[in-house]
Amino acid sequence: MQCWLFKTEPDLFGIEDLARAADQTARWDEIRNYQARNFLRDDVKVGDQVFIYHSSCKAVGIAGLAEVVRAAYPDPSQFDPSHALFDAKAVVGSPRWFCVDVRLRQRFSDVIPLRQLKAMPELAGMTLLRQGRLSVQPVSDAERRAILGIL
Repeated sequence: MQCWLFKTEPDLFGIEDLARAADQTARWDEIRNYQARNFLRDDVKVGDQVFIYHSSCKAVGIAGLAEVVRAAYPDPSQFDPSHALFDAKAVVGSPRWFCVDVRLRQRFSDVIPLRQLKAMPELAGMTLLRQGRLSVQPVSDAERRAILGIL
């Protein structure tokens, strides 16, 4: 089992939306970064843990935990001409973009703020703190344990 951090803007889709979804499960889609896409397509597996990270909001930080319940499959939005993220170069037999399904496991009572994560020496090498913009990023086992130790 691996651990990941998935970034989202809660005004578009956040942990509260995941909590309200049927069976608290939703498609994690609309990723349009090649490195993040490659992680989703090639490395993210069923059973992997996911930290849900809220960005571009008042309370930036880790809001909870989810689990991958469906491995990578083509993101349907790439094929829909009416969708803002339609990709004319994507074809059904050769998709360019992928998504996974996640199920909520735990909403944290408080978001673990980015400033607290930055203050932890054991997280100094974390992708979030070195390459903050990546929407899907790996979390090492030591980083996962350090974050869960805050709770």
